[in-house]
Amino acid sequence: MTEAPTSTDRSDIAAKATTLAGLHAAPEILQVVNVWDVISAKTIADIPGTKALATASHSIAASLGYEDGENIPVEEMITAVGRIAAATTLPVTADLESGYGNPEETVRRAIGVGIVGANIEDQMRPLADAVAQMEAVLRAGRSEGIDFVLNARTDAFVKAGDRDPDDVLADAVERGKAYLAVGATNVFVPGLLDEHAVTTLVSAFGPQRLSVINVPGSLAPARLQELGVARISYGPWTQRVALTALATSARELLSGGALPEGTLPLN
Repeated sequence: MTEAPTSTDRSDIAAKATTLAGLHAAPEILQVVNVWDVISAKTIADIPGTKALATASHSIAASLGYEDGENIPVEEMITAVGRIAAATTLPVTADLESGYGNPEETVRRAIGVGIVGANIEDQMRPLADAVAQMEAVLRAGRSEGIDFVLNARTDAFVKAGDRDPDDVLADAVERGKAYLAVGATNVFVPGLLDEHAVTTLVSAFGPQRLSVINVPGSLAPARLQELGVARISYGPWTQRVALTALATSARELLSGGALPEGTLPLN
């Protein structure tokens, strides 16, 4: 794989941002298989059909020995996502949690290392504060001269607890519409969403505006595309799949077995 242009090539970064925005707007659903380091990024980028890469903050933090939830220093996160962006010619969107205390500056720094989109969590802050946070992210993109792809995340379902599901869905709708109104590209609603929730959210936001995470038990990608979803990601589950395979192989090897057939060659 050829090396990506350096992060100082702003025309290249701007072109990747435009490409990523177009992938979200296309009728064909965008699937991003989340990565956490250079080798996982190169592995996924080389698979036919991969059009963009997305990082997983939980996975990056775990690989560096930190608990999830903005416990990783922002400098380490920016370095990690920058290495991933430099390892591929594809557009890369980063999970930047809630912006590490300063979403505008964090996104500006991420753009500087080649990132052209981001998930930013609202963590169910008061709505006015959450909207201001999303506006700050978009302001960073404008200041850097790119059409930054904001996948504005609402944690309505993640933090639902035992609340009435209809109230939770109403919160997700209200918050998502507010983020779209200030310029977010998409609204990311993580959680195990049923067809009623997906249909309601797509109706509220419009087609190709909803972004979801697929977890065990989620609707199939083909059905999500039929319903008008823009994007599917897989969060930390891809790392868990890799670690499960590693553990399975280790048990086999320690029991006298061999490496599995079909193991990828070293790059």
